[in-house]
Formats: sequence, structure tokens, C-alpha cells
Amino acid sequence: MHRSLAGGERHVFADLATLLARASPRRSGDELAGLAAESDAQRIAARMALAELPLTAFLDDALIPYARDEVTRLILDSHDAAAFAPLRGKTVGDFRDWLLDHATDSAALAAVAPGVTPEMAAAVSKLMRNQDLVAVSGKCRVVTGFRTTIGLPGRLATRLQPNHPSDDPRGIAAATFDGLLLGSGDAVIGINPATDNLPNCIALTEMLEALRLRHAIPMQSCVLTHVTNSLAMIERGAPVDLVFQSIAGTEAANAGFGVTLSLLREAQAAAQSLQRGTVGDNVMYFETGQGAALSADAHHGLDQQTVEARAYGVARAFRPLLVNTVVGFIGPEYLYDGKQILRAGLEDHFCGKLLGLPMGVDVCYTNHAEADQDDMDTLMTLLGVAGVNFLIAVPGADDVMLNYQSLSFHDVLALRGMLGLGMAPEFEAWLDAMELRDAAGRIREMAPKAAQALLG
Repeated sequence: MHRSLAGGERHVFADLATLLARASPRRSGDELAGLAAESDAQRIAARMALAELPLTAFLDDALIPYARDEVTRLILDSHDAAAFAPLRGKTVGDFRDWLLDHATDSAALAAVAPGVTPEMAAAVSKLMRNQDLVAVSGKCRVVTGFRTTIGLPGRLATRLQPNHPSDDPRGIAAATFDGLLLGSGDAVIGINPATDNLPNCIALTEMLEALRLRHAIPMQSCVLTHVTNSLAMIERGAPVDLVFQSIAGTEAANAGFGVTLSLLREAQAAAQSLQRGTVGDNVMYFETGQGAALSADAHHGLDQQTVEARAYGVARAFRPLLVNTVVGFIGPEYLYDGKQILRAGLEDHFCGKLLGLPMGVDVCYTNHAEADQDDMDTLMTLLGVAGVNFLIAVPGADDVMLNYQSLSFHDVLALRGMLGLGMAPEFEAWLDAMELRDAAGRIREMAPKAAQALLG
């Protein structure tokens, strides 16, 4: 049991899972699940108790029993004791202080990353203000590569998301060119298919491959279909670059997605066997989001942010090119308003980067949430300062297939301009070769004849 005295009142927390849940910032999902603190006083008391907890407690007390959950087994079996050694004698509060110390630089953070468990990352995030999350994330550098190099200092990549409600190739092509002409797509051109059958997924993959070859674009493409579809596409000779899969932080939640760790390993090996990368061999693309395990009743009584961090423990095992949280996509039942979405986005980015992941964020919300585009502007800007690897952008910030609001190509251009951020170097070189940037490196308006020639 964990105890704390706050405001003259003694608070008792039955176990580690309860302590973590009560220490979490307020969010609707934890409240609906009956896990949240009953008052602000209890929340502060939980954080006080959490700050005194040794980090080794997370190695001794598995939140989900080892025998019941393959994610727990993965986290504990892959823990790097040598990397953890500098942190072994620290409490969660000490860990926070160490992370914020100016002497703790990118190299130091990268060195300890294999020794930090997802639960440790979640715990320390609960003691941090938003500015703390931004400050530490900004020191974490995770670089990956396939045909472009993602995560280099001073650069911000984008996923170009040209979704279409009927998978019309002309509509997808129009949205793709719209993004390319505005400097998006250096992380990936990724389509969420409206029709998730194998022939359609192959057709979309082949269309993107033809586009890449025709214009010699240094890019990677991905049709965000189920991992079993990707395996079938590879078996049929389709030009698959990245294998996508939504993942969660418990074995039961992943079973709801129809995946196991062994299936992910099979897919990774199949994609790497194609050897389609030119600057790297990171072939996996994972998507996560707070509330996924809770919505499937597969959270084992854990708060949604801690379960989310455990999903990053899964992702880390597969050396992905890209990982992103779709932070506001699941809805207000889990993140009620702009404030909760903003906090969750910073938490997810921080925890992923701390664990050594190439983190991106879909800065987004559903139209029945208490949020608007001003909230997304704020989160986008904070993530830019925090060194996010990539953001997702769609035409006009409105995904007409998934029916939610995200960022636009123009939003990312504005952010790059405000913060002086470049793109993936290979993609920048292509834009220059296509004369799509001016001498100052800004996207320029094309003459009508030049645009017509490019579009064909």
C-alpha cells in the first residue's frame, strides 16, 4: 500500500495501479472507468507518494501479471539493466529532476532509454508540468530512415494523408499532389483505405508506387490496412514499403486488434526481406491512442495514459520508422476537451521519445469534443518546440473519409516557418530539383504551366 499526508489528511492507495491512476491529470476516460482521483487533494497526495517511489518498484511489481500478459513479458524480458544502472537508486521524483537537469543531454537520454520501462515513463510524466514535458522531449533525438531520414535536429516531417471516402484514385491523387506541392509527405504518404479488401489495398499501393517512380520522389508509402493484409500483399508481390498496425498496451487489447507479437515479428521480417529502403531499414509504422485499451475493456484496471505508454513498449521492440498517437481521435469519452487533448498529446510524445521512439502526433479532435482548431494550433506549436518527429496533415485540416479534424498542409508550413524547421533532407533536395522552393527555402507558388507539366 502507498500512503501520503496532504493538507492534514492521510491518503491511502491500495496498490501501484491505483497510485498511478490517482496521480494522473484529470481526463474523462479515467473518470468514466472509476479510476480517477476523487478530488484535486487526492490527486496531489498521489503525486507526492509517487514522487517518493523507487524506480525499481516498477521492476518488482508488474501492473499486469507476467504470466497473463505478453506485453508485460516483453517489457520485463527486454529490460536493459546496464542502461538502467545510472537510474537504479533514484525515485520517480529524482528521475524528474535528472531529466530536467541541463547536464542531462541528448546523449545521456539515449543511453538510458533501453533501461526505462513504459511504466517509469508514465509515472514521471504525471509529476511534470506541460513545460517540463516540452523541455525534456526537446532534448530527445530519435533518428530513423527508409528512403528519407526522419528525426534529425532542426527538421519536422509530415505524413501526407490523402484519404477519400470511396478510395477514388483521382481524388487520392489530387490530395497527394496538393500535399506534395505544399511540402508535405516526407515522413510517409499514408492512405487509410475506405474499403479494406486486398485488391483495393494492392491497387492503392501500386498507384503510389507509380507516382513515386514517375517523379523520382524520395518517399515511402503505406496503405494503413491490417497487418495480415500487408503480409498477403507482400506474398502477391505488391510494392509494400511500410507495414502498418494499430497497437495497444495489453495482450487483450492487441487481440482486439487481431494482432500478437509473433505476428508483428513475421510482418517485420517480410517487409525487411524486400530491401526497398535506400537510407535505412526501418519498415514498421505503428499508431496508438489513449483510450484504445479502455474502450475494449482490456485495460486491466490501469489508467489510460499508463496503458498508452505500454503500447510504446511494444513499438520499441520493432525498430519502427514511425509511431504516432492519434491523440484526440477516439472522442470526448476519453479526452473531453481541448485541454485534455493538449495534455495527452504532450504526454504521449514525451513518453515515446523517452523510450527511444520516433514519435509523431496526429493533432486532431472529433467534432463532438469540446475542442476547436485554436486548441490544435496550440498543441501543434508546443509539439514543434518539443522536437516532434512528424505531424499528420490532410487537405484543409478536414479528413473527409474518417470525419475528424486534423492539421492542414498550410498549418505545417506555418509551423516550419515560425520555428525555422526544415524537412527531411532527401525530400528537400527533391523539392529544390523540382523548383518548388525559392532561394530562402520557402514553398513558392508555381507558374500555371509548370504546375500543369508536373501534374500531367
